[in-house]
Amino acid sequence: MEFPSTNGQTQPRTTKQVGDAAEALALQHLQRAGLVLLERNYRSPGRGGGEIDLIMRAPDGTCVFVEVRQRRLASHGGAAASVNAIKQRRIVFAARHYLMRWRNLPPCRFDVAAVEAGVVVWLQAAFDAA
Repeated sequence: MEFPSTNGQTQPRTTKQVGDAAEALALQHLQRAGLVLLERNYRSPGRGGGEIDLIMRAPDGTCVFVEVRQRRLASHGGAAASVNAIKQRRIVFAARHYLMRWRNLPPCRFDVAAVEAGVVVWLQAAFDAA
């Protein structure tokens, strides 16, 4: 993907810029569905820690940990398939760390927002904390 620079030439977008745009698109989609943003890009400390792209609160009070994945093409299983067991463990680790600040634990779930060709596919309860 490319975008115009100040000198009129197009510059390739960085991986971070592409990821940030996908995350913003997913956030808008989830907010339109009634979820409220609690935290963005939460990182647990230490080696082997994880990052959670979006932590949201659903209308029923459920704490929703959202992994946003973006792929230009749906080949190799698409964006959702890229959330493998290792990535899931890191997200769960970070979620447990995040929840340590809560006195009363809310119901929780792990969702994936897969962005492919500019379209958000929201997979609720995509994986468990087991």
